[in-house]
Amino acid sequence: MLAYIWAEDRNHHIGIAGHLPWSLPADLAYFKKMTSNHPIAMGRKTFESLPGILPHRHHFILTRSESFAQKYKKNEQISIVHSVEELRKKMNEESGLVFIIGGASLFAQFASDVDYLYVTQIDAQFAADVTMPPLKMEDFELLSQEEGIVDKKNRYPHTFKVYRRKD
Repeated sequence: MLAYIWAEDRNHHIGIAGHLPWSLPADLAYFKKMTSNHPIAMGRKTFESLPGILPHRHHFILTRSESFAQKYKKNEQISIVHSVEELRKKMNEESGLVFIIGGASLFAQFASDVDYLYVTQIDAQFAADVTMPPLKMEDFELLSQEEGIVDKKNRYPHTFKVYRRKD
């Protein structure tokens, strides 16, 4: 089964200059909790925005770069794929939930296939150069919603929501 996980502001912004437009440690903790022990799929630029290889998760990385593929070819925690079709095949071989974590082009490519949506909605607006591609939300039902705690480290109101595709 396929899931998306992302955070967005009021305008569906998800990134700027290869990074998140905000600092929200609660969202990073949520991401870790939800994706640990599940494979994660992403584009090369999303991988390069991470602090490194994330523990307890197999990484599927879509790239056209042969030098990037060579760099990680012996890493057992990483599978490099060179096409959306190859990525789809690899994800379909997994028995449990696979999370697509970005970027926007991957979210757009798999929009008709995704089963679950894990979204952190941030009640603020940020400058950004990447927006979440539109999803047909009428095709999904809300399973859970939890308000995040606003404090000194998590300054923006935020809500964690999980949706499932309707049958």
